[in-house]
Formats: sequence, structure tokens, C-alpha cells
Amino acid sequence: MFDRTLKRMREMIRTREYIVTLHAEEEREADDLSVFDIENCILSGEIKERQRDESSREWKYRIVGKGLRGKKMEIIARIGSTGKLIIITVYSV
Repeated sequence: MFDRTLKRMREMIRTREYIVTLHAEEEREADDLSVFDIENCILSGEIKERQRDESSREWKYRIVGKGLRGKKMEIIARIGSTGKLIIITVYSV
């Protein structure tokens, strides 16, 4: 359903055109995940849901996948106005 969006996000990961927010960084560390886990989740996972951000009204996406060690995880991300992928949060499930 969100094939074009996911393809675009994957290209941003491959070209390192993404930003990990401070919140996502803190959650990543708390769940013992690496930046490579984030990249792998987006490169091999799928978009499960699109949500409207309450404050900015922009679309954000819930991506479900696995980290490098096979740990199931989810990422909430959006494509920012600068054209970069913004990793809002990340967590193990």
C-alpha cells in the first residue's frame, strides 16, 4: 500500500539522508539497538500504518521489521520538509 514511500525511505537510508532525533537516540540506547538495527529495519521491514501528526499535521509512518540480530522492532518516521528521513522513535517489540 505504501510501496513508493517505503522505496523512497530506503533510498534515503542507503544515501545516509536521514536524521535520528534525540528521543529516538535515547530509545535506541534504552532498547540496546544500534543505528545499523534502524537501517536494517527500514531496509527489510514494511510500513504497517500511516498516522497524522497531531501538531504538524504531517504524515508519519510505523515501520515494522527486524534489527541485525533478528530482534523485532518498530520505527516511527516521516519525510521532513528538507527531504530527509526523520527517525522520530524506535523501540523493540
